[in-house]
Parts: sequence; C-alpha cells; structure tokens
Amino acid sequence: MPVVRDLCVLLRLKHFRRLLTVRLLSQAADGVYQVALATYVVFSPEKQASPGAIASAMAVLLLPYSLVGPFAGVLLDRWQRRSVFLYGNLLRALLAGCTALLVLGSAPDWLFYASALAVTAVNRFVLAGLSASLPRVVDAERLVMANSLSPTAGTLAATAGGGLAFVLRLVIDADAATVVLGAVLYLFASLASLRLPPALLGPDPTDARPGLATALRSTVRGLADGVRHLSRRRPAALVLTAMTLMRFCYGALTVMLLMLCRYAWSDGPEKNSGTGGLALLGLAVGVSGAGFFAAAVLTPWAVARLGPFRWIVVCSVAAAVLVPALGLPFEPTPMLVAAFVLGLVTQGAKITTDTVIQSTVDDSYRGRIFSLYDVLFNMAFVGAAAVAAQMLPADGRSATLVVTVALIYAAVAAFMTRFSRA
Repeated sequence: MPVVRDLCVLLRLKHFRRLLTVRLLSQAADGVYQVALATYVVFSPEKQASPGAIASAMAVLLLPYSLVGPFAGVLLDRWQRRSVFLYGNLLRALLAGCTALLVLGSAPDWLFYASALAVTAVNRFVLAGLSASLPRVVDAERLVMANSLSPTAGTLAATAGGGLAFVLRLVIDADAATVVLGAVLYLFASLASLRLPPALLGPDPTDARPGLATALRSTVRGLADGVRHLSRRRPAALVLTAMTLMRFCYGALTVMLLMLCRYAWSDGPEKNSGTGGLALLGLAVGVSGAGFFAAAVLTPWAVARLGPFRWIVVCSVAAAVLVPALGLPFEPTPMLVAAFVLGLVTQGAKITTDTVIQSTVDDSYRGRIFSLYDVLFNMAFVGAAAVAAQMLPADGRSATLVVTVALIYAAVAAFMTRFSRA
C-alpha cells in the first residue's frame, strides 16, 4: 500500500521517528485524558450528570483550542520547541495527577474544571509545536508526505488512547485510575522528547523577531484582515458557514447521545454506575470513527463527480432525512447507525471545506483563514452543547432537538443548492 510505503520511508529518518514518538505518546495521552474527563462528568455514580455539566466539560475540552490557538504561534516562535514538548508534557503530567487527586477527593466542580482546563490549554502549544517542527526533521521533498501522515498517525493514537480509557474504565470502574493512565502517558511523552537534540527543532535564536506586544497586535490585525479577505471569497465563506452549522448539529446530537447513554440506556443493576451506557458510548464513538474513515475514502470520488458544493448538499440532505428517521425512536441500534451517518457526512463536509478554502483563498491569507476556521469549528461545538443543555430533558429524549437539527441540515442543503446552481 502506498501509505505504508511512504511511512516506511519516513521512519528511516531518525529524528522524524523520535518526533513521531513524542506525537503518538502525547496524543494518546490526550485521548485517555479526554475520555477520563467525559466519563467522570457523565458516568460517575456519585454525580448526577446534567446537560449543563456536559456542556461545561465540552467547553473545557475545546475552548482553549479556540481562544489560545491563534496566539500559540507567537509564543512558540520565542521558545525552543523541544522545551515545549519536554516541559509542556511534564506540566500536563503533573496537572493530570492533580486532577486524579481532585477526583479521589470529590473536590468542587469548579476546581476540577480549572485543573482540566489547564491541561487542555497546554495541548494547543504542544500540537502547534509538533507541526512547526516537521520541516526540521524531514527534507523538502518529503514534507508533504510527512504533513499528511504524521497528524493522521496522531489522530489514530488519540483514538486508541480513548479506546484504552473506555476499556480501563469498564474493567476497573475508577475514574481516577483512568486519569492517572493519561498522566503516565504525558510523562512518557516528556521523556521521549529528551532523545531530540535541544537546538534541532528551532526556532533559530539568531532570527530577528518583533517584540511580544507587537506580535500579539499583529496577530489580531491579521485575523481581522483574514475576515475581510474571506468576505471577498464567496465560495470559501459559504462552505465555512455550512461547515460551522453542520458542526453545531453534530455537537448538539453528541450531547443528546451522552445523556441517552447515561440514563435512557443504562438499565438494571448497572443503572447507577452507567456501565451499560458507557459501553454503548464507546461503541458509538467507534462507529462514528468508521464513518470518518468512510468519508476519507468516499469524498475524493464524490467531489470529482458532483463537485464540492453538491457533495455538501448530498451530505446535508442525507443528515436532514436520516437524523429524524434514526433518532426519533431513541433506541440504541438506529442511533448507532445515525452515529455512522453523522461521522460520514460531517467529515465529508469538512474535507470538502478544507479543499475549497485551500483552492480559493490567497496563499498569503491561508493561515489566518484556517485559524478562524479552527475557532468557528470549536466554538460551534461548544455553542451547540450550551443550546442542547437548555433543550434536553434529564434522560436525553428530545424530539424537539432532533427536529431542530434536521431543519438546520435542511437549511444548509437549501442555501448550498442555490449557490451550486449559481
């Protein structure tokens, strides 16, 4: 397979191999920690999870990406990147250990969320540093290949870490143990960075850099320039709007699924612990991931035949029809089918949106547009969780939410159809 062959070529490069090890351990720890946070908030027997608590947890997981992300590069260009990996992952290991103690001690929710927020905020710097370091460990000819394979491998590691956390939680039934596993993996990632030479990853200390205040002001101005540029690139603006709305729908349905797994589908002696619902949630995450993979295979073929805008129309129409058909019974089996469909259509639309932005936005603005894209993508998810918290009953069965989401998907299909015809 070409992918396997390309990866084998890259793995012959010693420093790429070591940097990839840091990425895999770090993102596997992210997967473990995020699942540990979700299961503690939703499935702990001593906590009566509410949609509001789930919305708070999602804000903790995603807001750092939105608020810190655009400014992470300003600081990264002033710090040795290997130091970011070493001390950033070490700091996260310590903070995750503190989170485990807070779980054991039944600490107030605000203190728990503050600890979790600190862990996820550091993650933005580590991930940005990993991407910025790639040109230092591969040559120019292999850089595109490395940019394709390295983040994909990291995503798979995060998924594997999340799966491991689900299994550990089902076997041991102890949230603190799952958090400790994440802390250990963060520690291993920190130690793995020591195998990289300190100055290898940059930045070059001789490079001239503006002052921090000047750089921060420049970043804000750059984002404003990006918004103005986007207003002049109608195709990019429309697909970004469509993707934001579809991400909102995905977030609202995710909160509903969490509540269904915690209360509606946890029956019998397992109801208080939520073990049965946790197993279903793990299965739903896996099924949704299969939908993501299917989208990666299907989208290039579909875009080549339909064009990017009609493919987004097909994705949104499929969701508008199938979400109420599969979701309104509020039963596990059709909901698992819906999880696959939503994974496929959401990722299919995202891949298409990425492509349209890359092909229609001027290169000099592309980085700023993708920063805005990142902010909108995560804020839509957090906003959806907040809205769902107001609409969902305690057991998660809300026909109103399902119908509202279906209407949003239909609206996306309508305005994208109009644009594709134009």
